Amino acid sequence: LTYENGKINLQRMERLAMVLADLQNSGKEVILVSSGAVGVGVGMIGLEEKPTELVKKQALAAIGQVGLIRLYQKFFDEYNKTVAQVLLTKDGIENSLRRKNARNTLNELVNMGLIPIVNENDTVITDEIEFGDNDTLSAAVATLVHSELLLILTDTDGVFTADPHIHHSAQKVPKVMNASDDLKDVDLNGSSKLGSGGMASKIAAAELCREHNVDVVIADGTDPATIMDVLEGKDLGTFFVSDATNQLAS
Repeated sequence: LTYENGKINLQRMERLAMVLADLQNSGKEVILVSSGAVGVGVGMIGLEEKPTELVKKQALAAIGQVGLIRLYQKFFDEYNKTVAQVLLTKDGIENSLRRKNARNTLNELVNMGLIPIVNENDTVITDEIEFGDNDTLSAAVATLVHSELLLILTDTDGVFTADPHIHHSAQKVPKVMNASDDLKDVDLNGSSKLGSGGMASKIAAAELCREHNVDVVIADGTDPATIMDVLEGKDLGTFFVSDATNQLAS
């Protein structure tokens, strides 16, 4: 959602809102787990890169979260959709009572026809209660509400044997039944400048979901229309087949 300089890619963000609004109009239930608060904060106050100090990241998140949700609502307004902001921390998922409350809230928002936008509550996180990246958070949300599919959008068309931006001979892995076997020879180095998760965190998130009977596709989100293409069954990204789907297929 952000350029390398930290500023928001408005065109891509608006396109994402259009696709998700249309997806909901088609009858699908949609929850968006979105990064970007710290990145937006970086752009809003003119920093060149994201700081490493926790307190500075928390301050930037407080600044950026306001701008991020304001932009989302502006773009979703164009398609007559209302969004709801949900900020989570790890202990809010792991504590049984708070986990139940989070699930009930998300389900009710979806039942009301809203699109929940979930992010980590970066303004209050500590090392003990942080997810660490939005890949892990998205997996936690997907398993929390028993999603049928988690679609993780990144800047490559799925998992490759090496970073395709550097190694042009890298081959895409189209399907994963078990990461420890199918991806044992994959080079997982690399992460985005502004994001906190690289491919390793995405694969870990996908495996967590797969074990909880949630299918996962890791795909290129440069054009948000990819979302529709994946749901139409086009051969895009890497498909992590859940245990439940594998049993049905067999």
